[in-house]
Amino acid sequence: MSSTRTVTVASSQGLHARPAKLFVEAAQAAGAEVTIAKGEKSVNAASILGVLSLGVEKNDEVLLTAEGGDEEQALDSLETFLKTDHDEAS
Repeated sequence: MSSTRTVTVASSQGLHARPAKLFVEAAQAAGAEVTIAKGEKSVNAASILGVLSLGVEKNDEVLLTAEGGDEEQALDSLETFLKTDHDEAS
């Protein structure tokens, strides 16, 4: 079974290099297998190249899917991450 959640990205520059790296690290630590999708393209959330290839920008909606482990906790932490402006926080 899997859980999904749609999230609007808040980071002012989207998921470019630094925020994407931090997101991938959070996905790797999430305790579940997570994918992130924008439009029709879905990638492994633990892959920096995959996440960068989505070209996620501010206010884009992405679909997170978690499978295995604590899916809801994984989605909660990644949703919080994506709703934070990591360009302002630096």
